[in-house]
Amino acid sequence: MTLRLSEADDRLLTERAALEKRSKQEIAAEAIHLYLTRRTELFNKALDRIMDEDRELLDRLADQ
Repeated sequence: MTLRLSEADDRLLTERAALEKRSKQEIAAEAIHLYLTRRTELFNKALDRIMDEDRELLDRLADQ
């Protein structure tokens, strides 16, 4: 996989990698993982909230 970054983001990533003594790939992979898992958590929480708030309506629709 090739990841294209703006010059500014690449510079920031390079600086962060040097500070943490890690590779840019390692930091990018971790960031992507955190983004994806956080999005899944937020989606699941929103879905749970909707299911709770609209339980009565959903039950009535299911009975039809």
